[in-house]
Amino acid sequence: QVQLVESGGGLVQPGGSLRLSCAASGRVFGIDAMGWYRQAPGKQRELVATMNNGGATTYADSAKGRFTVSRDGALNTVDLQMTSLNAEDTAVYYCHAKKVGGPVEAPRSWSRDYWGQGTQVTVSS
Repeated sequence: QVQLVESGGGLVQPGGSLRLSCAASGRVFGIDAMGWYRQAPGKQRELVATMNNGGATTYADSAKGRFTVSRDGALNTVDLQMTSLNAEDTAVYYCHAKKVGGPVEAPRSWSRDYWGQGTQVTVSS
């Protein structure tokens, strides 16, 4: 099992910045990617940003140019620096980790997703 613990959520004014952090613990060997998703009231959970072990990143269109995802592979942490926040960014933000594994002949034959408890981000004046 992998445990993910988030920190850094809160209330911020429109135009402000916020940094989210997440630390993975437990059986972290095999983590292939870490990142952030969010879920606003009445909406489905959506990708915000992820980074794989090779450093490749994926951003939601709404996050491009405003949010930056970073990882420390040695410490198994992932951060999300958010700037120019607006009301549409209000949501519960979830840390995500993807673990892969398998036999020698198929080392990526299975994958499993892990989620943090979520941290509330509210953008309001």
